[in-house]
Amino acid sequence: MRFPHIAPTAQPELGAALAAAINNKTKPLGSLGALERLASRLGLIQETVAPTVRQPAILVFAGDHGVVAEGVSAYPQDVTWQMVENFLGQGAAINVFARQNGCDLHVVDAGVNHDFGPRPGLVDRKVAYGTRNFAREAAMTPEQCAAALEHGAALVADLPGNVVGFGEMGIGNTTAAASLMHKLTGIPIADCVGAGTGLSPDGVLHKQRVIEAAVRHHAGVEEPLGVLATFGGFEIAMMTGAMLQAAALRKVLLIDGFIATSALLVATHIAPAILDYCVFAHCSDEAGHRRMLDALGAEPLLQLNLRLGEGTGAALALPLLHAAVNFLSEMATFASASVSEKSA
Repeated sequence: MRFPHIAPTAQPELGAALAAAINNKTKPLGSLGALERLASRLGLIQETVAPTVRQPAILVFAGDHGVVAEGVSAYPQDVTWQMVENFLGQGAAINVFARQNGCDLHVVDAGVNHDFGPRPGLVDRKVAYGTRNFAREAAMTPEQCAAALEHGAALVADLPGNVVGFGEMGIGNTTAAASLMHKLTGIPIADCVGAGTGLSPDGVLHKQRVIEAAVRHHAGVEEPLGVLATFGGFEIAMMTGAMLQAAALRKVLLIDGFIATSALLVATHIAPAILDYCVFAHCSDEAGHRRMLDALGAEPLLQLNLRLGEGTGAALALPLLHAAVNFLSEMATFASASVSEKSA
């Protein structure tokens, strides 16, 4: 498929104007720390010294994984569709956090192994009833992978706001994400694998061995889209397409945890400039996430020991985006408040 063009956000004159606006606020230089860097990033993305947070939305993509047959998850596959029902019933953590922060929530069936039928609040973009078992064969055909990417892009194109958060649900998807991480970064598999939904140490070791065997089985796969199709999931591929489209439309990408970051990792191999549009909500407690963030040169806003997924970290980081744009637009300058500036 053809991917949209993503332009780097660097504009020296605008960057200087944003720095001046930030530094002229009634505070010591740099004293708002990460919020100052966040305000500058939002301004560069939106090409203005007065960025806004307008109609933020979180997309939660759900999909099942054939590799669950290898015993890599502490929970049965049925939990995927059961949690989608929980999202639709407004009972999950992401429902609570999105609601409290005034954020639209869109639940997307990317490839759940379940028939939901037409349901209010559920966006049906099911590519298939779960991926195949990548321990034995490629998770997706190239055509399925392309369809997932295209669906994700189309969903974002229809969103009215300027901030998009990304979340997911899919039993087995930490196995897919760890595999993508290893293949695309070269980080040893043992450093990519974690407990997921709560595996024991023996379970984590088994998961590692499943990935090691799968990587040997697919040894010739190196090209990023081939890696995605071989080891990924429908929800991960759909997130990748959505992220690429969001950046092309100059929206702010609010990246959640381990799985969402693995989708972004794929996107960076297609369009490296996408990183200019990303705000990393948090560093999760999943073992490989910190290493993945380091590989991307990312600075997460929060460290809350989360490992839930669903876009919960993205929702919790939204108030910081509001704070960044609000101090820039509402805080007095030294001149307007008649406050003396630093003398030396």
